[in-house]
Amino acid sequence: MPNNPNAAKADRQAQKRRLVNRSQHASLKTLIKKFRTSLDTTGSDAPAATVTLGEVSKRLDQAGAKRLIHPNKAARLKSRLAKAANKKAAAK
Repeated sequence: MPNNPNAAKADRQAQKRRLVNRSQHASLKTLIKKFRTSLDTTGSDAPAATVTLGEVSKRLDQAGAKRLIHPNKAARLKSRLAKAANKKAAAK
């Protein structure tokens, strides 16, 4: 329980921010997972709406810029996803 009005307000703000951050983090993870599954599925059984590397890379850059995740983590994920995409393209 906060002891003064300033602490109470800070607690309310932290709760709001926590909800927003969790939501954004979850949607980012879902987007990455969709991209990885779109790489795995090929041919006629591929999903209609595939996620492109450009979309994922843009969202990772934005998340890193807003400090939702560390910028180095965003760069590392982008690199690994691009490497996987290139490997899949070379295999075709």
